[in-house]
Amino acid sequence: MSTASQGVTVLHLAEVAHWEESLRTGEYRWSTLGRTLEEEGFIHCSTPAQVPGVLARYYTAHRGDLVVLTVDPDLLVSPLRWDVVDTVTGERFPHVYGPITPDAVTSTQLLHPPHGSGGTPPGED
Repeated sequence: MSTASQGVTVLHLAEVAHWEESLRTGEYRWSTLGRTLEEEGFIHCSTPAQVPGVLARYYTAHRGDLVVLTVDPDLLVSPLRWDVVDTVTGERFPHVYGPITPDAVTSTQLLHPPHGSGGTPPGED
């Protein structure tokens, strides 16, 4: 586990209603599709290069729009850790261990379905 942001763009895939709720409440508390921060223990994030794989693995059946949140690690009030999720390859994913405040999100990009079908990875256009 590493706590350094490594100068890499950190992204989170959010359901539109959950992002809109966080704008009202001041805290984003959803970890991943259908799971809260409380259920998972952290908020799943990705780099732009990791997003296509995440979309293909977990979001192909999701029929609604998604919002890609670009998160500034320096503006987070919760710890960001780079956890090894594949011990064979050593691939690390960024995880936020607490809520994300909307002011830590520097940009958003709307993604329409179908998800996981290729194309330019979010954050790279």
